[in-house]
Amino acid sequence: MTAATDPEPAVEAGSEGAPEAFVLTGAFWVVCRNPRYLAELAARGLKILLITPAGYREAAEAARKDPDHPASLLDGIAFVDGSLDQEGSFLPGFIARARVWRQQYTIVGAYAVGETLVEPTGLLGDALGLRGPGLRATRACRSKYLQRWYLDEFSPASLVIPPGEREDTALDGLPYPVVAKPATRHSSSGVVTVADAAELRAELAGYPEYETLLVEQKIEGHEYSVESLVQGGEIVFASVTSKETTESDARSFVELSHSVPSARPGVDDGLLDANRRLLQTLGFRDGIAHAEWRTGVDGRPYLMEVAARTPGDGLLALYHLATGRPLEPEIVKIALGEPADYPAPRRWTRQVYLDHTPGTLENVSVDWPGITPVWVGEGGIWPEITPGAAGEPTALRAVLVLKEKGAELSPLASSDDRAVTFLIDAPSAGELDDLERRVRAAVTLTVGTVDGHGL
Repeated sequence: MTAATDPEPAVEAGSEGAPEAFVLTGAFWVVCRNPRYLAELAARGLKILLITPAGYREAAEAARKDPDHPASLLDGIAFVDGSLDQEGSFLPGFIARARVWRQQYTIVGAYAVGETLVEPTGLLGDALGLRGPGLRATRACRSKYLQRWYLDEFSPASLVIPPGEREDTALDGLPYPVVAKPATRHSSSGVVTVADAAELRAELAGYPEYETLLVEQKIEGHEYSVESLVQGGEIVFASVTSKETTESDARSFVELSHSVPSARPGVDDGLLDANRRLLQTLGFRDGIAHAEWRTGVDGRPYLMEVAARTPGDGLLALYHLATGRPLEPEIVKIALGEPADYPAPRRWTRQVYLDHTPGTLENVSVDWPGITPVWVGEGGIWPEITPGAAGEPTALRAVLVLKEKGAELSPLASSDDRAVTFLIDAPSAGELDDLERRVRAAVTLTVGTVDGHGL
């Protein structure tokens, strides 16, 4: 079933001769896209172990053989079977592999880089006395309906529909329009807006029978996230990110842009206060939290969901551009109990995902001095993006193509459907908006139809 790629002779846990090790968990390509984690741990002389879903086995084993690939720094990989739409399915394989490593190493830290294995990583940390968010936080952050249970103060009106109860659940009294969400998926997969009871009944029938679903009031208002570094239960750093999604043009909620920092000071204060109380309610102890919020027409912050791991997309790169310092070293420090700190943003930054016409991706071009598109493909390593000085002029830092040439482009129904993104920064919010308009006009996607004719 699961197997480490390079087993070592077993020794009693914590005994003399057992090397110290740090366990990273999550999707293989997410870990490699953020190689600073690996570099930080290697610099400390720790053995670096990775637990990742079995679907990455072929790519991971090939990458480890390349001395120039970040994966070459890994001392061991365990592959676990499971599915994101089935609660707890990764846990048996995870515990099986962790028990073996517990005998081979003295495990001094663990961190969930991506969403997939947050809860098992919390259990690992709890059993071994490692620093982490804590059991309540890691469990609730992997379940949308448990977030409604623990965080009712911040939640919209909602209804939990367990497997097997869809036909019997009364839907007429809900505050339409509503949003239907699978309880354990991520990247906006399966999240849709529904207008009335009849449409909701039809929509529910399309989800796998074993999935638990959350149906909740749709909150009209701007979307944000709050990124928080927490150490010993105290917030070391917190900042608000402003977001744009496909919601205005579609039933989906795919994120199209992130802006760090947010440019709405009055709103930001309320979000930071609500976020502080949220973390206290979850008993969040050590790590990074990524909470997604909306402000309603009444000005109240409503929690969409919260994650106990690194923010996704290009947010790590944005924080590096905004502050001049990467986040990853501070995350590693927190996991190892070393003092951590992080500066406030000094520049305005934004990541933009471009919409596209469905078809075959033939080419991407950029009319911008010194910038050419970087084709990273699905799961590729992003280039190093160097931050500028605080007062430096506006800059287009990178244009990244997230699909392979010839890939079929679908309408934006989940984050995985996005194809091209760019990252920009500026010394002021107004200059950033102007720069975005100019970069949008400079990037061209050439998309062909099925019969090969360009669009």
